Amino acid sequence: MKRNDFRIAILLFVVFLFSGCEALLIGGAVMGASSGTYFFVNGELKTDYNAPLDKVWNASEKTVADMRGIEVVRVKEIAQGKITTLINDEKVQFDITYKSKNLTTVAIRVGIIGNKLSSQLLHDKIADHLAK
Repeated sequence: MKRNDFRIAILLFVVFLFSGCEALLIGGAVMGASSGTYFFVNGELKTDYNAPLDKVWNASEKTVADMRGIEVVRVKEIAQGKITTLINDEKVQFDITYKSKNLTTVAIRVGIIGNKLSSQLLHDKIADHLAK
């Protein structure tokens, strides 16, 4: 009887895993997927942009300027970079990572624990600058 209960539990877990749930609790960290290619993981909203690292870096800097970021700290290396700033008295961090020639990942964290809505606004501004 216990063996059947275990199989049912595994089956329910697999069904839950592939059911398209928006949020999943894994080891105390909430992981969820928004519409499209955005992922909110551990307070960071991540997405990939179909653009080279330098273009995404410039778009991120323009976004910080548009949002009137202060105390801006830029650290750029060959395949990655980080921009840290204060926007509206909240610490904002952009982690920009090279994936391939025309694919760059950007992870944005607003505040200490992360703010999905504010991060989405910043991603939208980056996408607008890339479209220009």
